[in-house]
Amino acid sequence: MAIVELGNQHLTLTINSKGAEMASLGLNAPGRGDQELLWQGGEAWHRRAPVLFPIIGRMPGDELTHREVAYPITQHGFARDREFLFDRISDTEVEFTLDDSPTTRIHFPFSFRLAVRFELVDATVRVTQTVSNPGSEPFAASLGAHPGFVWPLPGAAGKGQHVIEFELPEAAPIRRLEQGLLAVDSFPNPVIDRTLKLDVSLFEADAVIFDQLSSRSVRYSAPGAPSITVEFPDFPILGLWSKAPGEFVCIEPWFGMTAASDFSGEYDKKPHQFVLGPSESREFTYGVMIEHPAS
Repeated sequence: MAIVELGNQHLTLTINSKGAEMASLGLNAPGRGDQELLWQGGEAWHRRAPVLFPIIGRMPGDELTHREVAYPITQHGFARDREFLFDRISDTEVEFTLDDSPTTRIHFPFSFRLAVRFELVDATVRVTQTVSNPGSEPFAASLGAHPGFVWPLPGAAGKGQHVIEFELPEAAPIRRLEQGLLAVDSFPNPVIDRTLKLDVSLFEADAVIFDQLSSRSVRYSAPGAPSITVEFPDFPILGLWSKAPGEFVCIEPWFGMTAASDFSGEYDKKPHQFVLGPSESREFTYGVMIEHPAS
């Protein structure tokens, strides 16, 4: 396991080779020192920003079925717990790669390569995730990001007044979970005038899932604190999650989501996934842009 540090005049980013997971994101704030923006792990949740692959959420019985054979696979897949190789490109850019192995094929019986590239561009972390199929048969998969940001943000006067603002109006019903699987019913959208006011009670029923999303960016902010805008042009679904006592909030761009509680059958029939044929690749990007509070 190795920790790679990237930095420029605006940001300092560290990434853990285990899981290609962001470990720290510091805002270099003149006169204020470094301000940590990424949740640093704790009793409520020990992770920080895991990569979700080849599933998001859970499968019924924690198994996926391919050609009538069941393969065990746990929540959010195995990438977050695997050691990635890495190639440091510059002081501001690094790429991590994970290839299939006999161990991964116990859970996901396909050849694949997952590459995760991090680049600092001014006050933005640009993340490019590329999934490739070097094998001879197609496969379906899901891919997602799960960064957890501190709540309250540095400089904010407590946890109140934190909001998530959506790029566009969001009126479509949301989805919720039942024991980690997607509930059959939908629920009223809690966003009002493009703004979601954050409160720990919002997450008592686990994640808030926007599966009919219009926006491709959201802004997390509070008065007196730096704001965090997450842009996700290649991800059609967004999950928001926290856990009591609410010391962090996760803003999660997804391509795919947890299986429905009534889903059964072959894995490639699960909705919302992407499919790669032999020798095909697909690229997914998202960005985390930090802005200093208005003076």
